[in-house]
Amino acid sequence: MRLKLACADYTFPLLPHDDVLCLIATLGIRGVDIGLFEHRSHLQPSDQFRNVSRTARALKKKLDSRGLKPADVFLQVDNDGRSYSINPPQASRRRKARDWFKRTLDYAATCGAKHVTIGPGVFFKEQSHAECRARGRDELAWRIERAERYRIIMGVEPHLGSIAARPQSALRLVEAVPGLTYSLDYGHFTRAGIPDAQVEPLIAHASHFHVRGARRGSIQATFRDNTIDFSRVVWVMKSNGYRGYLSLEYVWNEWEKCNRVDNLSETILFRDYLRSLNE
Repeated sequence: MRLKLACADYTFPLLPHDDVLCLIATLGIRGVDIGLFEHRSHLQPSDQFRNVSRTARALKKKLDSRGLKPADVFLQVDNDGRSYSINPPQASRRRKARDWFKRTLDYAATCGAKHVTIGPGVFFKEQSHAECRARGRDELAWRIERAERYRIIMGVEPHLGSIAARPQSALRLVEAVPGLTYSLDYGHFTRAGIPDAQVEPLIAHASHFHVRGARRGSIQATFRDNTIDFSRVVWVMKSNGYRGYLSLEYVWNEWEKCNRVDNLSETILFRDYLRSLNE
């Protein structure tokens, strides 16, 4: 298995998007994770979805001109991860989340992406955990069926605060929803002090993978401070026949103090380390 590397376009939010794409190409990375995060990313879904055919074709043209490929399209309908998650109690919000997901599939298909990522749903105080999980499973199943029509793989990112907040709950979810795969980021678990060994079984269900340093108490850390054993991760991936991208996914914002590292330097360090595992 040869590793396929990608880099998130939202790693460098202070640069114009065209410059971000040029930078990723300059780094010799050919895959790009496209962030569609409302009120956060370069490309806002509320803007991109006004004319999906036009905006997605424009993105494809920019990617093609730089020798880049879309590795993933990551949709976040809101900036708080709750208001328009896939399973809120309000039917109107669920309808909007479904509508934007359908538009995401159109967008991904038009720009040439074969993979999309969303969140798994969260808990709401108005409902029991069992009700939130059940609605989340239903919404995920609906989305998987729609994605299959486009021959697009849908990955869900397990994260703290979600219905898949720990490795055990993520395993139960993937067993309960046929066709579900994960866009896996160890950092969400490492921050909570969960050891790699407990996260490792999720690799068998991964279709996309986010790479960045993390340690207990910090969802994002430098290469030097990182405690995730990525050499072990890659070995397990190869053992499982993993075929997806490894996407370098440093972010830069106030959330979780993620603006305390040099994203460019850390991206280069992890790029070189992952390449060394191919030698």
